Amino acid sequence: MNEEQPYLLSPDRQLTEIERALIWQKPASHKVSAAERRICDEVKRNWNRGEMKISTILLEGDAGSGKTQLAKALSAAFGLPYTKVTCFADMDKSDIIGAILPVMAPPENQRSDEAATPPVEYRFYPSEIVRAYQNGYLLEIQEPNVIRDASVLMALNSALEPYGSINLPTEIIRRHPDFMVVITTNRSYAGTKPLNEALRDRVQHSERMDMPTKEVMIERAVAMVGFEDQEVLGILAEAIMALDQAAKANAIKGVAGMRSYFYWTDAVSAGIPVAEAMYHKVIYKMTTDPDEIKLLEEALRSRGLMAQLEQLEIAVKKNEFSGSLN
Repeated sequence: MNEEQPYLLSPDRQLTEIERALIWQKPASHKVSAAERRICDEVKRNWNRGEMKISTILLEGDAGSGKTQLAKALSAAFGLPYTKVTCFADMDKSDIIGAILPVMAPPENQRSDEAATPPVEYRFYPSEIVRAYQNGYLLEIQEPNVIRDASVLMALNSALEPYGSINLPTEIIRRHPDFMVVITTNRSYAGTKPLNEALRDRVQHSERMDMPTKEVMIERAVAMVGFEDQEVLGILAEAIMALDQAAKANAIKGVAGMRSYFYWTDAVSAGIPVAEAMYHKVIYKMTTDPDEIKLLEEALRSRGLMAQLEQLEIAVKKNEFSGSLN
């Protein structure tokens, strides 16, 4: 076992320079989660066990809970090039396998009497799914539950068969043994519907992705932003959690998650007023509807968080907390 990379799946595989560049590099701010360790252990344990091999993983949970970050982290852990596709409602089969498109014939293929109107040739351009399938990449498929066309879902299901193949207009390609799929999908997200049963059945390991605990949020913010005042970070984290819960309870489409938390923390650490930063980094990202904003403000007020934020504002102005501002 490679001591530096214990989860490397194919240590003897020779990657091209381009493929090596596609392997995600974990930043210093990345913190290994229990879910990441669990997936890595399970995939590594079963990788060479034939039909018990785990190569399709589902990460389902709240927006901003770190699903894509985890998918990229698996690329780094397994040593697989990372790529992704983001699904949309009107996807068709060409988005799954690729399309035949017209291109101008190169000059060497043209006759002298065709110079004025160059002939058109047709070439097949494989999709990103096919490229990952054929070359053995880790493919993140984002939000496949928004796809409306059942035939497109069938084509996607076929591509996820463990030992399958894909019929292209030009050839039949086989699934690369290193090809891995990580499906990421949100719960209770506008425009989504339950994940297709056949697609879900092809999953060999799944994780419920919830918003991190307050302690984990603080730890990640310290690593990401470099701001270390625990009291400030704790109040901002509690406000983020309260806003997210209020959005769900009142059917507000926006989300308060880790990204908002990081940017709010960063703004406060730079000396921007706490409340001002909250609106521009969190609330206005969730909604700009006046009635919905009032609901979010009331959620903070009812939990005493609005008062805490106001007190924090005063402390920041006086520079009375233990952290340091720029």
